[in-house]
Amino acid sequence: MSEVAKDRLLVLGTRFATYEHENAKKNISNQLPMSSSILHQSVANTANTDKASFWKKNSSKVPGRPVYGAQHPPLQAVDAHLATYIKGSRMKFKNGNSFQDFEGSTLDAWDEGDDESHLPSSPFRQSQNEEICRPALERVNGDDLQDRQPQASGIQGSGIQEESRVSKPTSLKQMKLKISEKLAKVHGNRNLSPENELPYSFPPQPPSPIHQSSADMKDQENSRLEKFGKMLAGPITDIDQLRKLSWNGIPDVVRGNTWRLLSGYLPPNIDRRQETLKRKQSEYHNFVLQYYPTRHDQLHEETFRQIHIDIPRTNPLIPIFQQKVVQEIFERILFIWAIRHPASGYVQGINDLVVPFFMVFLAEHTDKEVQTYNVSNVKKEILDMVEADTFWCFSKLLDGIQDNYTFAQPGIQTKVNALKNLVNRIDAPLNQHISSHNIDYLQFTFRWMNNLLMRELPLKASIRLWDTYWAEKDGFAMFHLYVCAALLKRFSNEIKSKTEFQGVMILLQNLPCKDWNDDDISCLVAEAFRLQFMFADAPKHLSKK
Repeated sequence: MSEVAKDRLLVLGTRFATYEHENAKKNISNQLPMSSSILHQSVANTANTDKASFWKKNSSKVPGRPVYGAQHPPLQAVDAHLATYIKGSRMKFKNGNSFQDFEGSTLDAWDEGDDESHLPSSPFRQSQNEEICRPALERVNGDDLQDRQPQASGIQGSGIQEESRVSKPTSLKQMKLKISEKLAKVHGNRNLSPENELPYSFPPQPPSPIHQSSADMKDQENSRLEKFGKMLAGPITDIDQLRKLSWNGIPDVVRGNTWRLLSGYLPPNIDRRQETLKRKQSEYHNFVLQYYPTRHDQLHEETFRQIHIDIPRTNPLIPIFQQKVVQEIFERILFIWAIRHPASGYVQGINDLVVPFFMVFLAEHTDKEVQTYNVSNVKKEILDMVEADTFWCFSKLLDGIQDNYTFAQPGIQTKVNALKNLVNRIDAPLNQHISSHNIDYLQFTFRWMNNLLMRELPLKASIRLWDTYWAEKDGFAMFHLYVCAALLKRFSNEIKSKTEFQGVMILLQNLPCKDWNDDDISCLVAEAFRLQFMFADAPKHLSKK
């Protein structure tokens, strides 16, 4: 190529670069006001882009750096700070132009569908969002964010592209400020400075459902207690309505009087109750004076000896039953009952049935934990009343299941056979599994019938169960049968998982109920009621043909 052609080509290139440079300056003047550092960077990037587009024509990068001479000076002076920043940007974004690559790499961070007010409010998430947004916020907002002028309405060409780069970070900042203001209104007009600013990722949450549930339960208990109070204080208590109200449990403060009424010990007429109490208590103490001195006679010696042996075994892990005063009370109650019921006499196991009555009636006279209470602090007159009430309610209970304790205990044998047939109908695989190991139901359910599950359940759970038994007209006799069936059904899978005789028998005789509470008993009696509803009045409708 001749020297003239080379000079002409050089002049054309210089004019073209100057023309591009002038256009770039006009476009920049129409854009949003920017900080000086960002403006310098934009001009420098435009100059570099013009040179690259003119000389390289989208070719691959060539090693080396641009050389400025006297004939080709840089289009814009670059200060040291901007040069350092451009160098760091080129190292970070090695492919293409820096800001375009940055915009592409963070495009998902500015997705239109994202709503950062719904992100989890964790410190990690908040710090992660700040790390993503910090470079863009620093580039666009700078240190003079509060001093920026309102955006011009008419922006065209490259200004539209620049607006998209600016508006999203700005809206994020505004969104944070708005949410902070809303939180300030909710939590009070306190200073939400950056160091004590509330997390903006979550709006204020409603109260915890657990707290609401606890409050609702407390209100329900207060409402039930009020209903019991009105019913018990009425001139004549409706026993049927009292049974319905008691089925789901009786509050502690009214359990004693409710049991006295449901057992038939006290009359429904409130005017006759005090007179009946005095008469019955006096009658019992006359029995003690008449019969208890004969406990060492040859006729009654064996009965008293067995009672005397069994009393210390009654709930040995509960301290109150190891007190001598309490043991003597139990001895008198059981001995007087055995003398007055010669058809059955004393049978081992019925000593457990005295416990719930004594605990409930003693709890009426103290606010302390009854199981560890020292009864020596109680006046003798109060202990005498508790003892008499316990005897009469205990007698009312055994009147309904006395055939369980007569000779050969036919009532228990009948109930055990009925339980076996019921389990075969509601859970045939369980019944087959028990029978396949040659286990007789009498081997593990005799104690259930004889002690009314007192040995299987904690004392407080047994008292709650008895609330439902008293609410049923024949609770201790027939409903107890369905409770036992529901108990077996509850542990059906565990029982069937045992593959040896010893494992099955040990589990059946020691069901894991020692930690049960009122909720467990409520589930148990609900299942028992369902079974009773299905099978009590239709003994054949589900049997196999």
